[in-house]
Amino acid sequence: MNVLRPDRAVLVLVDLQERLMPAIVGRERIVRNSVLLLRLARILDLPVVLTTQYRKGLGEIVPEVREGAGGVEPLDKVSFGCFQSEPFLSRLSALPGRDQLLLAGVESHICVAQTVLGALEKGYEVHLASDAVGSRTEENSRVGLSRMERAGALLSSAEMAIYELLGRSDGEAFKKMLPYLKA
Repeated sequence: MNVLRPDRAVLVLVDLQERLMPAIVGRERIVRNSVLLLRLARILDLPVVLTTQYRKGLGEIVPEVREGAGGVEPLDKVSFGCFQSEPFLSRLSALPGRDQLLLAGVESHICVAQTVLGALEKGYEVHLASDAVGSRTEENSRVGLSRMERAGALLSSAEMAIYELLGRSDGEAFKKMLPYLKA
């Protein structure tokens, strides 16, 4: 347990939206690492779930993430936590055997935290790519990460999760991912 496995993991990207991202501390890093995770998901055929928070007000997913998601349709929600959203619950229930969530997105202390707490409550193992998570202030980001870790989420980084899911350097998946890791 606690090791990310390609046959058990789902990548969940929370609310990386056009009108929200300009206010997020470290937004370039968050988007870059989210896109890296999406590239890995495509290579390993991991399911991807994208969410938006009140799309009408906060806009669409940022273009880089939308492009990297390869046609995955974002689920719009008005609840802060994804586990209070019926479409989100339906999407996860359509993925039997997937009991690990690799999470990234914004904001660390609101939507990401409430999603993590909901996932833990439902028995999911949660891995948080801490360098692909953020908030409007550094303090709220730190508090959110700390709270999620104390609740039972496993903190890592995008690169740590990528190498953990790849598992080895002699496979085709690693060769496909390597150019993106060197960039």
